[in-house]
Amino acid sequence: MTHGADIGTHPDIMQMRARYEAAAANPAAQLADGLTLLSGLYLALSPWIVGFSGTRTPLAVNNLVTGLAVALLAMGYSSAFGRTYGISWVAPLLGIWTIIAPWVIRGGMATTSTIISNVVVGALILLFGLATMRFGMMERERPGGFRTPAH
Repeated sequence: MTHGADIGTHPDIMQMRARYEAAAANPAAQLADGLTLLSGLYLALSPWIVGFSGTRTPLAVNNLVTGLAVALLAMGYSSAFGRTYGISWVAPLLGIWTIIAPWVIRGGMATTSTIISNVVVGALILLFGLATMRFGMMERERPGGFRTPAH
């Protein structure tokens, strides 16, 4: 007996992809992904918006890199959720990092405005990331889903 080499046509794989596409098409999931994208873009631009980019501080570089990473993750979640749900835990982790970064990064400009900016946008990234994780978990926990039953 011979089997086709393309596992992508297996009925279980096709069903799983359809469920993740449905999760990504959920308006609440799209809202969370869009707000995560905007939060990431704000974080990347925050050194210029808040005004601490002039000295090229480590915090400014951190916010730029972390913000771009969050924005890229959000684009991945919104365009290919079935392929990126496994790393949906990264956005909340980056949100936590954003919150604590002003105190952890040496040479940072931990002023009131930088702390408020990082804490607020970090909390938003954390919340939106947890929402994205929840949409992925809902699909795995659905009856008839692809979670294997406990024995």
